[in-house]
Amino acid sequence: MPCTFWNFLVAKLADPVDNLNMDDETQPLYWEPTFEVALALIQTYPNFDIESIGMKQLKDMIIALPNFADDPGIASEELLRGILNEWYEEQENA
Repeated sequence: MPCTFWNFLVAKLADPVDNLNMDDETQPLYWEPTFEVALALIQTYPNFDIESIGMKQLKDMIIALPNFADDPGIASEELLRGILNEWYEEQENA
């Protein structure tokens, strides 16, 4: 049977893990969306006490993430605070 768009679509929808790319470490990680960065931090540093982290340390931890592919120089304090807030909220909800 020839592969059609519909066959492809059905195959993609049938595999939710592939469809969501949840644990795909080959996906590049950028500063935004901040939620994705927060999830990567939670996975990489599951028991880290974020109450005592400084902005410089947070930036260094993000840049050290295996998939991080963005420009380290464009991280503003506002962006880092957004990531920290997402990380804190996700830890509280876990």
